[in-house]
Amino acid sequence: MGSKGREIVNMKLDYLLELLNKAYADEWFAYYQYWLGAKVAKGPMKEAVMAELFQHAGDELRHADMLAQRIIQLGGTPVLSPKKWYEMTNCGYDPPEDPYVRVLLEQNIKGEQCAIQVYNALLKETKEGDPVTYNMVLQILQDEVMHEEDLQALLEDLDLMVKRG
Repeated sequence: MGSKGREIVNMKLDYLLELLNKAYADEWFAYYQYWLGAKVAKGPMKEAVMAELFQHAGDELRHADMLAQRIIQLGGTPVLSPKKWYEMTNCGYDPPEDPYVRVLLEQNIKGEQCAIQVYNALLKETKEGDPVTYNMVLQILQDEVMHEEDLQALLEDLDLMVKRG
């Protein structure tokens, strides 16, 4: 990281790097959960659910990339081992053991709600201490809020379809 870039960070760097690495682990789990869920999805509206899950998977992978870049800019190292993700994660991982679309949507809504809490807390932590990270976190938070809305809308459509079907 450049010297001027270091000067504007006004918080404990080790603490910030730990928070970013936890979010990084979350994003990899979210990516895999979405990607795999899209592969195994079954039930009504399967195509629409699969398309949404694949799109969200791409967003989560992009978030992981953003976080990795910021961690490196700050002089840290992104978590190098997927085994370590389990120790670092805020939100955990729900394997898509039940491929029914309703279950997949509910699992991913839960994950998005956790991500919203994580990024909202990270936003508060970085507001005064690191404007670059703050802006990145704000972008990610906006995506996570949109993801939750998208998934809840699909769940509502599914419920209407099942009731009328």
